[in-house]
Amino acid sequence: MAASRTKRIAELNDRLRTALGMCRGVPGMVVMTNGVAALDEPDQVHVLQAVRNFRAFSEDNDPYGEHDFGSVAIEGIENVLWKIDYFADAECMMGSVDPADTNQSYRVLTIMLASEY
Repeated sequence: MAASRTKRIAELNDRLRTALGMCRGVPGMVVMTNGVAALDEPDQVHVLQAVRNFRAFSEDNDPYGEHDFGSVAIEGIENVLWKIDYFADAECMMGSVDPADTNQSYRVLTIMLASEY
């Protein structure tokens, strides 16, 4: 049961991340920190594409198998980190009790420069 729950969370996280928050059936949004927002538009696009296309999950960077964190090196830009947090709803006041259930979870994908972590 735990393995199927983890697989479901990873699937939902991947769907949100690869659609950059524009995914039907996965409630959530994408936010970027001030550092990413301060990049020029072509660099922002490059960052978003790198996060969207991230596939390098491993035991080291994804120990729980939920695909909820990643780090990408982008030439000419500081390393970029992204993470997904789970909230009970879009107000983001409380954590989700079950991130595997889209009726009980709202995802927030945060994209940041490594120096902002």
